Amino acid sequence: MAKMRDVVALFDAKPLVKRSRLRLGPLDARGIPAILLGVAAVVAARGLSGALYKCAAVLPESLREARALWLTVRVPREMLRNP
Repeated sequence: MAKMRDVVALFDAKPLVKRSRLRLGPLDARGIPAILLGVAAVVAARGLSGALYKCAAVLPESLREARALWLTVRVPREMLRNP
């Protein structure tokens, strides 16, 4: 019966929850919120990688268009100094 208690103690979640910590810049989460944020980050990364995989064929063209938009919208510094 003692061996059964040792096996059950291995699956005890309290030490895991107490030691869970997530620090990202000003964000500091401990316990269950840290675990939930970690799982959410994994799910978001999986979704982003899946979206990139599906759109891999059009990604170079999208980046070219984004660069062209950035160059069009960007204002030279000389124009900012002289209103």
